[in-house]
Amino acid sequence: MTSESPEHRLKRLKMRSGHRGIKEMDMILGPFADKGLAALSGDELDLYEAMLAENDHDLYAWFARRIAPPPEYDALIGRIAKTVGFG
Repeated sequence: MTSESPEHRLKRLKMRSGHRGIKEMDMILGPFADKGLAALSGDELDLYEAMLAENDHDLYAWFARRIAPPPEYDALIGRIAKTVGFG
């Protein structure tokens, strides 16, 4: 199995970020992917990709601070929110 190039990974994650299950998450994650995704380290990209696998309604509740996000996502959610001016 060949490993994915960094460019391909970013492109794939950008696509997944802007085409979510609910429009609210498209409007948060899509702009972040355009503005801030390339600045993430490899470990942060791994965490971001894991976060993308979470349920969109849970993600939105975390971003809206309706419920506390899992500790592993808290700093990343804060970074994303700051980058896109959400919250």
